[in-house]
Amino acid sequence: MKKNFLQQFLLLLLVASTVAVNAQMKKVATVEGITEYQLDNGLKVLLFPDNSSQTVTVNITYLVGSRHEGYGEKGMAHLLEHMVFKGTPNHPDIPKELSSHGARPNGTTWYDRTNYFETFNATEENLDWALDLEADRMMNSYIAKKDLESEFSVVRNEFESGENNPSRVLMQKVINAAFEWHNYGSSTIGNRSDIERVPIENLQAFYKKFYRPDNAVLMITGKFDEAEVLKKVQDKFGKLKAPAIPIRDSYTEEPEQDGERYVKVSRVGDLQIVSMMYHTPAGADEDHAAMALVENVLTDTPSGRLYKKLIETQKASSLWSFIPFTKEPGFFYLNVDVPSDKSADEVEKIIRETMDGLEPITQEELDRAKANILKDIDEVNRNSGYLGTYMSEFIGAGDWRLSFIFRDRVEAMTLDQVNAAMKKYLIPTNRTMGRFVPTKDPVRVAIPHPTGVEELVVAYEGKEDKGTGEAFDVSFDNIQNRLDSGKLFDKIEYGFIEKDNRGKTVILSFNMRNGDVNSLMNQGMVPSFTASMLDKGTTSKTRQEIEDELSKLKSSLSFYARDGNIYTSIESTEENLMGTLELLTEIIKNPSFKEEELTKLKTQRLANIERNRTEPGYLASKRVSEINNHYPKGHPLYSMSTEEEIAAINAVTRQDLVDFYNKFYGLGRSTLVVIGNFDSDALKSFMEENFKGFESEVSYAEIKDPFVMNKAVNENIITPDKKNAVTYGLLGVEMSQYDEDYPAMIVASSILGGGFLNSRFADRLRQKDGVSYGVGANFSGDGDKEDKNSSIFLYAIYNPDNLEKVQLGFKEELDRFIADGITDEEFTNAVNGWIQGQTVSRAKDNELSSLVNNNIYYERTMDFQKNLETKMKSLTKEDVEKAIKKYIKPFSEWTIVNGGDFK
Repeated sequence: MKKNFLQQFLLLLLVASTVAVNAQMKKVATVEGITEYQLDNGLKVLLFPDNSSQTVTVNITYLVGSRHEGYGEKGMAHLLEHMVFKGTPNHPDIPKELSSHGARPNGTTWYDRTNYFETFNATEENLDWALDLEADRMMNSYIAKKDLESEFSVVRNEFESGENNPSRVLMQKVINAAFEWHNYGSSTIGNRSDIERVPIENLQAFYKKFYRPDNAVLMITGKFDEAEVLKKVQDKFGKLKAPAIPIRDSYTEEPEQDGERYVKVSRVGDLQIVSMMYHTPAGADEDHAAMALVENVLTDTPSGRLYKKLIETQKASSLWSFIPFTKEPGFFYLNVDVPSDKSADEVEKIIRETMDGLEPITQEELDRAKANILKDIDEVNRNSGYLGTYMSEFIGAGDWRLSFIFRDRVEAMTLDQVNAAMKKYLIPTNRTMGRFVPTKDPVRVAIPHPTGVEELVVAYEGKEDKGTGEAFDVSFDNIQNRLDSGKLFDKIEYGFIEKDNRGKTVILSFNMRNGDVNSLMNQGMVPSFTASMLDKGTTSKTRQEIEDELSKLKSSLSFYARDGNIYTSIESTEENLMGTLELLTEIIKNPSFKEEELTKLKTQRLANIERNRTEPGYLASKRVSEINNHYPKGHPLYSMSTEEEIAAINAVTRQDLVDFYNKFYGLGRSTLVVIGNFDSDALKSFMEENFKGFESEVSYAEIKDPFVMNKAVNENIITPDKKNAVTYGLLGVEMSQYDEDYPAMIVASSILGGGFLNSRFADRLRQKDGVSYGVGANFSGDGDKEDKNSSIFLYAIYNPDNLEKVQLGFKEELDRFIADGITDEEFTNAVNGWIQGQTVSRAKDNELSSLVNNNIYYERTMDFQKNLETKMKSLTKEDVEKAIKKYIKPFSEWTIVNGGDFK
């Protein structure tokens, strides 16, 4: 009797609790696994459970971006994004909390929205903490004057780093010239004077105006109990009250453009750039989908019309474009890089002639563009972690369901619709690129603001969702137990983990290692070019046919090489894995190495060097490697100078690639790792049938790279007219991942320069001194027991005027670190953050694949990682302090290179 009464009482409590939650939170809609709820205070909540993910992503989107800024407020939304990390009464040190929970966080600002997110290990404690954090900083962030005084210079430093980038500078100028009145013409990063001079009262008022529950959308994705999450959300956010004064949206409309506009920017640099922009409809407009397809037809690699006319003919080195999904009428932007030995005038002429004489899009072009875009959308929708932040773009543009409506519109788009949109918007008078052209009969396009978005989405139901997948346990023992490992026909070492992912996704990595230090001597850039050329065509398929087949398979392939090692990877689904693997096999076994593709690739590589050869970061990084090079020229590990790299690229011939392929390509020492939904028996049979007997002429031996202490140097590289400077530093550490001190060094480096805005370096140079936007350090441990070639790397980006402050900050913090050690709190947070961060890493299939690959290569099991975590848990603060004194050296003993306009 007592038991039955107790059960009934608990049931009544549960029902009452559910009724209470539902009374304050109403269900609005469900589309393809995403369910929207709304609280009484106006907060919208999106839940997207994915049992196959062992992480949770909490993403909150505020409907405020640069579009909402007024006079004197340019950059305020972005500046506020920084300030919201400065703390609240209940969460005074947010960066420290993020690090201690092992979270992967960030915040971003765009035209129509600002979002904050954190991805973390799926535990009740972590989820409760993250929701409490976001609820507290929604309306209780400090936004204090003392924080503004340090942070404005950090944001200014971010602004200055963008000023170093010619493509970004030109894009901002072009877009600004194209929009007379609308705020889409203003850069999200803001205006320098506004960043520097904004009164704290203005920033506080901006915060109070836009950061409120009725102007926000909270999205939670990953592994969680839906009913429990709803209770937590109600508890954390339900008590927040929306201000009585409603938010009034902006009402400025951009008038139609009266004629072509032209912008010219002259700054220091080597690479020429030609760009172009057209006004286009808002994301909610059906024509946006049409124009997204037009963009793909024009600029896709390698099928795009402009790609064929500019890149295939070697008139230019590369191009890129984008068409943002905006709430109000936006734009289509194109950037073309032109090496200095090519004619920018000729490129501009080709672009104009192409755009002004556009032939109707063909059915083949439309089908290919649809396949390309739908493949990308499908890959996003299969990844619940990324989907949470991806939805911010559509939320900012009006509603999250617009993401599915956009997909459906792309899928249903007809030739007539696409060609009509292309003809309507891609006209000279709607373009910003060149000079003003007077005409008696101007042709204009007026683009109305979207209406009826609510009516558009309210009844939308979407398609069948992709399910929630398996709740996969990422403990070491479970991963090892689920791991099927062994050797295929005594040649390919494999590691398979079959698990049910949401969307039936699967990733595959296939690595072939061949050659030794002697056979790889004097190969220069040939190994890298050989791998990069693999997917540029086979003996039976053109580059375009490969791209088309990948789009049909909704899969991705990638290749890269290091010395004689060839690394390939596939991202696919259970349905398409074997078809993608067949394509991969053909690419690996039958490359064509076409001369014209090699010429294009060489042009791109040379243009990339040309783009970077005046960039502080590129030059500083390269110089650090050159200083510490101890191998003779021609050795596989030799660090080339820029001039040597240019010469090596120019020296590559098609015959070099053919000869290298014939000699080095084959199984050698190979590993195959597959994780997700797949048939292991079918996969094993396929590999044996297609790769048995595929052998290299040279055997494999690891190229040894034993520890050599770095050279103590501190030198400057002058980069004239660059608004931003970079410091890179390197300290050698004689240690491997098997050494007893390895866990202590992980913790030490995390405290010194790791974490999210939370480290000794970040506290000093960003939070206290306010001189660096990006600063930190990381430790790289060698997996080779014998080489013991580990190192610590530090970096900072800053205004060149602050060089002495940056140097002093690094010096003093290193001295204090060595002399005084660490605090109990720093130690505890670093250990806990690392353990939780590793759990997050094992929950991501691509990172788990890398871990399994390394274990196979180094002949170890998950016990290695399990023992490492055990050692980490048994560490003491004293252990870490001993390691600091043993391995961490004063600033004067590091290799330091500073790049910037220090004159």
